[in-house]
Amino acid sequence: MATTPTAGSQTLSRGLRALEVLAEARAPLSITDLSEALGIHRSNTYRLLRTLEEHRFAIRDDAGLIRLGPRIASLAHGVAPQLTTAAAPALTELAHDLGMTAFLTVLDAGDVVTLASVEPGNVDASIARNPGVRHPLDRGAPGHAIESVLSPAERSAASGTVAPSAAAVAASTLGYALSESEVIDGVTSLAVPLRIPGEPPAAIAVVHFRVPDALSEVSARLQRAAREVLANYS
Repeated sequence: MATTPTAGSQTLSRGLRALEVLAEARAPLSITDLSEALGIHRSNTYRLLRTLEEHRFAIRDDAGLIRLGPRIASLAHGVAPQLTTAAAPALTELAHDLGMTAFLTVLDAGDVVTLASVEPGNVDASIARNPGVRHPLDRGAPGHAIESVLSPAERSAASGTVAPSAAAVAASTLGYALSESEVIDGVTSLAVPLRIPGEPPAAIAVVHFRVPDALSEVSARLQRAAREVLANYS
């Protein structure tokens, strides 16, 4: 028999959902935007927000718009901390070398979650990729790259099917995955898989405003970054 959530568990669930909404948003949200996304009254949203602000999981700017707070980064670092630490220097160099935002993702059930992200400091504009952002495995280059190296049992657990998708087959053949506007309209992503024993299936990826002209060079640079992470982890 199904159980009715208690008030405490419902509040926790809403708070966690609020963090997911903020992580997925492309820009800071108003209290009205957040209320509508959560499907609750503004007064309840204010109460959730105050608690999140107290713990620095969310912050508001001078205009009252809400975004994720700095404590989220420490939580993300706590997930696979050795992997995140090993990836940090490789991501930094990758972002600088390519002039693109570089990030590390891992598989979480049927979703791909960003653990760490580095924006380049040597370009006029880049695309933000916040830690904690998640999207389904079947969307975006990181998901396709991760799926390409899953065992049949892992693929079945994550997607409910043993057979690989066409995008995963292509990624396995090429050694990298490419996606355009699959997660965010107008955004291109390129990713390579990263498998380290004892860690969740992962991918190293970059995002850009268009498909890189030197696609083979960028994919080779991503593969080098994955090897660097593996070497740093050992």
